[in-house]
Amino acid sequence: MAETDASPFGGCLEKLKLYVRTRKGTILTAEILLSFIILICYAASMYGGYSAVAICEMVFAIIFFIVFMMELDKQFLVVNWLWSDLIRAVIGAALYLITSLICVIGGSGDGARIAGGVFGLVAGILYAYDSYTIFLDIKSGRQHTAAPTDDTV
Repeated sequence: MAETDASPFGGCLEKLKLYVRTRKGTILTAEILLSFIILICYAASMYGGYSAVAICEMVFAIIFFIVFMMELDKQFLVVNWLWSDLIRAVIGAALYLITSLICVIGGSGDGARIAGGVFGLVAGILYAYDSYTIFLDIKSGRQHTAAPTDDTV
């Protein structure tokens, strides 16, 4: 039996390497890493309840990363992936900005909570940028043709 250099994961690692180099892949990777850092900061603080936002947003970012990396959005046409991603990014931006402002303003004496809040503000800005780029993709993908008018009914 001849030895081959084929990976046991197929082309998954190659798809990962190629997708991370795209704009969307870089944004999703940064969102996942920032959410993980925020999760660590909030878990180390005296008020660990804020870590739920980081966990949810990290899980959703991982799901969309896998869907777009494996090009599952082209196979599962039942879900409008672009609009779903836009909703995810807008909600993530709002949640991160709100919780981060609360943590930064009320976190006196808790350095981990303040650090999580500062990273959360950066994540909120990143999620807002992601929302903007998705909106531009949706806007450019629309067709600007008029609906046909037929006088016969």
